[in-house]
Amino acid sequence: MRKWLNIYFDFSKREYNGLLVLIFILTALTLIPSFFEFLLPENDDLMPDSIAIRKLELVEMERHRHEYRKSAAKVSRLFRFDPNHTSASDWQLLGLSPKQAAVIIRYTEKGGRFRKKEDLKRMFVVRADLYERWLPYMTIRPEDTVAFVKHQVHQFAERAAVLVSLNSADTIQLDAVKGIGPAFARRIVKYREAIGGFYKKEQLKEVYGMDSLRYNEIKDQIILDKAQVRTIFINKVEFDDLKHHPYLRYKQINAIIQYRKQHGNYSNIAELKKIAILPSETVDKLAPYISFDHD
Repeated sequence: MRKWLNIYFDFSKREYNGLLVLIFILTALTLIPSFFEFLLPENDDLMPDSIAIRKLELVEMERHRHEYRKSAAKVSRLFRFDPNHTSASDWQLLGLSPKQAAVIIRYTEKGGRFRKKEDLKRMFVVRADLYERWLPYMTIRPEDTVAFVKHQVHQFAERAAVLVSLNSADTIQLDAVKGIGPAFARRIVKYREAIGGFYKKEQLKEVYGMDSLRYNEIKDQIILDKAQVRTIFINKVEFDDLKHHPYLRYKQINAIIQYRKQHGNYSNIAELKKIAILPSETVDKLAPYISFDHD
């Protein structure tokens, strides 16, 4: 090739070498696109699928944005309302789910009342951010508060001789207490049987679903007969006697019995507190039920 070029062109050795490099570069630039097409022939087939998938993703994102905007618009429909007279559909317009709205409706239908705005905040279904948004729109009719207070004074005056005994009342008697209702009456009786009776009114707060509003409403309508509390004879009790007690787990019951077998009968509460897996708080809750009688 060099001889042929020298016939027509007078190239020096350095120029000849430069020409070869130039030819190599031009040849490489010409072949590179074909080389990559050979290595990635499937790209043409994948492109339509990739584009289709991306379009589907964009459609899905737009649908979610639309649903979010619609949900946000629904929650933002604020209006003046009285929580004692608000329907389930209105609670949903204010931002609650149907289940959350039903909780408040059941509370008011069973005689529960919101005497001040802060009472609504104590409902476990009401989020703090929703409450803050509602606050400027919330009104509680003064006549409702006055009527409630008068009604309560009248009720207590009449009810002095007919207060319900918490440890002996059946579900029908408990249902008659304002603020309890049939479902809570059944829960109270079931829990009372499990713990062996109530030794203080505050134990009602341990009943599933009992909130502060409901407890404050019913606490003055009940009395305690501590003679009805079932005694735990700690030096005779066996596993089956305690296995359903809400205050104790199975391992703790076994520990109580094994400690007695190893160290002899218990003589005071302090000895129960020596059991490692039995917290002092649990022992204190059990203390009113425990008898150290050896007979």
